[in-house]
Amino acid sequence: MALKALALNCTLKGADKGASSTGVLLSQMLDELGRHGVGGEIVRVVDRNVLPGVTSDEGDGDGWPELRRAVLDADILLLGTPIWLGHPSSVCQRVLERLDAFLGETDEAGRMVSYGRVALVAVVGNEDGAHHAAAELYQALSDVGFTIPANGVAYWVGEAMGGVDYKDLPETPKKVATTIATAARNAAHVARLLAAEPYPGEG
Repeated sequence: MALKALALNCTLKGADKGASSTGVLLSQMLDELGRHGVGGEIVRVVDRNVLPGVTSDEGDGDGWPELRRAVLDADILLLGTPIWLGHPSSVCQRVLERLDAFLGETDEAGRMVSYGRVALVAVVGNEDGAHHAAAELYQALSDVGFTIPANGVAYWVGEAMGGVDYKDLPETPKKVATTIATAARNAAHVARLLAAEPYPGEG
């Protein structure tokens, strides 16, 4: 069964500022998902003019409705963020706020429209805090209907007060590569299970 993934890169850097470490990690995760029959793409959210708000459409010029359709068209959502001041980026927070609209949107069976979709998390930074950031994203993604597989996060944090970014490493650390492989394998497995046997509806 072919599956589709969407990776949302919540870097603060626009595309005109070059590669981001978050984008590098998301690319590696998509490559690994490809080994399990999952195709996908990366979207850099900061370039899509996602307006503030908690509805699915905030009006003229809002870039979220197009991204929302892409999220719902995918079987697996990868949410990637850098760590800033110990927390996910402001762009990532905005994505979560827009996903909040799913709490009031249901399908014909009374399930949240996001049900049946799997979510993975990617976190990069130069300080500690990856577990904290992942915990924030896990809770939010679960709240709005996504299923988190076992070991559903891949992350890298550099030396405290250091200056090396993930994208500038000469090679991917072995432990990170192993974690990426595990997350991708588990996500593809759970997504196929949910596609074959959806969550029950009301009544």
